[in-house]
Amino acid sequence: MALKTYKGSCHCGKVQFEVELDLAAGSGKCNCTYCTKSRNWSVLIKPEALCKTVGESELTGYMAAGRPEEYGKHLFCKHCGVHTFSRGHLEQIGGDYVSVQLSSLDDASIDELVSGPMRYADGRNNNWMNPPADTRNL
Repeated sequence: MALKTYKGSCHCGKVQFEVELDLAAGSGKCNCTYCTKSRNWSVLIKPEALCKTVGESELTGYMAAGRPEEYGKHLFCKHCGVHTFSRGHLEQIGGDYVSVQLSSLDDASIDELVSGPMRYADGRNNNWMNPPADTRNL
């Protein structure tokens, strides 16, 4: 595991962060309705790997209706609307987590982003630990 510190931000720069990631360990995409519509491509990390944030007060969030809060809150800049990361708690994945949107990383090269395996989750059918039958649109 080769952790590297990356800088990330929203489009307008009011939200900035640093995060320790091992992109070679892989990333993921989900087919739930939210992830499909937002073109989610992310890496799950423990909260302590989110090293530094600036502009936390500039974030607002969204949670799907009827879902428990611990499932996760999708955070985005309230000025430019760019998704940076989400926070939540799921026992199935080890408790508290942060899901970093890879598109918000400012200094990750394309080679780094695609260096690891891609994991797909069938969130549309609440079958999170297995890939959906079709991943072409993800």
